[in-house]
Amino acid sequence: NMNKLYIGNVSAEASEEDLESIFKQWKIPHSGPFLVKTGYAFVDCPDEKAAMRAIDVLSGKVELHGKVLEVEHSVPKRQRSCKLQIRNIPPHMQWEVLDGMLAQYGAVESCEQVNTDTETAVVNVRYAARDHARLAMEKLNGSMMENYALKVSYIPDETAAPEGPPSGGRRGFNARGPPRPGSPGLGARPKVQSDIPLRVLVPTQFVGAIIGKEGATIRNITKQTHSKIDIHRKENAGAAEKPITIHSTPDGCSNACRTIMDIMQKEAVDTKFTEEIPLKILAHNNFVGRLIGKEGRNLKKIEQDTGTKITISPLQDLTLYNPERTITIKGSIEACSRAEEEVMKKIRESYDSDMAAMNLQSNLIPGLNLNALGLFPSGAPGMGPSMANVSPPGAHGGCSYGPFSLHIQVFTNMFLHHAVHLGLITSLHQGQPESETVHLFIPALAVGAIIGKQGQHIKQLSHFAGASIKIAPAEGMDAKQRMVIIVGPPEAQFKAQCRIFGKLKEENFFGPKEEVKLEAHIKVPSFAAGRVIGKGGKTVNELQNLTCAEVVVPRDQTPDENDQVIVKISGHFFACQLAQRKIQEILTQVRRQQHQQQQQPKSPSGGQPPTPRRK
Repeated sequence: NMNKLYIGNVSAEASEEDLESIFKQWKIPHSGPFLVKTGYAFVDCPDEKAAMRAIDVLSGKVELHGKVLEVEHSVPKRQRSCKLQIRNIPPHMQWEVLDGMLAQYGAVESCEQVNTDTETAVVNVRYAARDHARLAMEKLNGSMMENYALKVSYIPDETAAPEGPPSGGRRGFNARGPPRPGSPGLGARPKVQSDIPLRVLVPTQFVGAIIGKEGATIRNITKQTHSKIDIHRKENAGAAEKPITIHSTPDGCSNACRTIMDIMQKEAVDTKFTEEIPLKILAHNNFVGRLIGKEGRNLKKIEQDTGTKITISPLQDLTLYNPERTITIKGSIEACSRAEEEVMKKIRESYDSDMAAMNLQSNLIPGLNLNALGLFPSGAPGMGPSMANVSPPGAHGGCSYGPFSLHIQVFTNMFLHHAVHLGLITSLHQGQPESETVHLFIPALAVGAIIGKQGQHIKQLSHFAGASIKIAPAEGMDAKQRMVIIVGPPEAQFKAQCRIFGKLKEENFFGPKEEVKLEAHIKVPSFAAGRVIGKGGKTVNELQNLTCAEVVVPRDQTPDENDQVIVKISGHFFACQLAQRKIQEILTQVRRQQHQQQQQPKSPSGGQPPTPRRK
């Protein structure tokens, strides 16, 4: 019964009338009287919707006699077993992110969305075992997801085995039900194993036919193939081809693709277009190597099995904004369709193994909640799964650094690429990435753990990250913090800092429920500090909102001997990384502009070019 409420943290002075008036004030109906005990109370609502509203509106928000009420579903001890309700989920969160998050605590048997009036989403989750549900409850309740604090409570589990003598109630009915469609946030749940869309490129002159009169054709395809299709008409204006993204099951994607090929073929006949129309699939570069296979074996096999000719665009065509390669398939529609199935099968396998590694990774780094950071590939238009392979070839090879390095490369690439897609970074430094110096402050007591026996740990860490890592001498006897000096390019910074945050968590320098938060300092030329701050603090404020890190450029700093001042960044690992990337990007722009000014020819009057103004 989801209509019964438990009200906790009730003041001893609270009366039935007090609770009545609160419910009345917030217009929450209740169907029975309030049963007030010492410190808590119970009440029945007419329906589940009213109960949910009470939880959303009152719990943790409304005070009674100086105590903030807690409101949740009232669940008898015996039924507190495997079912949880999770509320206040960020409205734009992806299903796979949510699934990834829930799976950290155990096997999820079902997860269905609940219709509510709130903009945030609500799901009911059923775990396979009590312990998993209990762990999820402990870890997730109150945890932050983007800027939302999740609320988790037990809901009655009718199938829970009684703890006492067996009662003759209904048992064994799985309250699974179909997931409810239509949602404020998560959208109808895709029934997709790997939510990796199929992306195809079509000649611009066929886009009209694919859309059809007033969108009738595309609506029809969407309906028949149970897919969501985005035609990116505005992308690359004036280009000869436009990308189309199809989200569906593998079969749905293939059917939609086939239908699109049929339409183009018919339109070609009607418009007397005589050239061959190959099928062009876009795939993220990160998966293409595995598609081609050793010495091209996988690709050759697909060509032979399907009777097609397949070519792949050269690596040189990749740019930062386009990490995808074009796979061109020539043959009959029938043959191209079979080849699409095989190509995408291979790509989905690569994607799944990378995701599994990522999930494993996030569990190996305690205190790093990847999911909450939205770093997972999303089905946003124009985005394949964002895993750039900006690493040197062979970087996936294991390094002797424990399981952590297993896929830290994918992890790093994914992070960096995501940052690009989110517009946090505009470039990942083509060519030789510049070396950076970051000062990271760790608890003084943790220095031994970072250095390791005979300096082994710090040596391995330097080697693993490809960075120079040194610990500065303590400033004074009772210094609470010590400075770690890390020198190396962006990727090395990411790996070294990631490992230091992880190590502090593993060695319990932070509590089990605490995020590891550290402060990092970057030195910037004094004339560039103003650019980091922005007019009236605009840039630094945007930076803080974007990255969730605290960024401070202390005023009245005397520049050091190199005319540099300090920018302080503090936050959890990803927040810190994003802020560092963003600041380095501003510095790159400033340097570029300076360079251009210096390159300009001197004015004929012999005047010097203007010197950069100090802010």
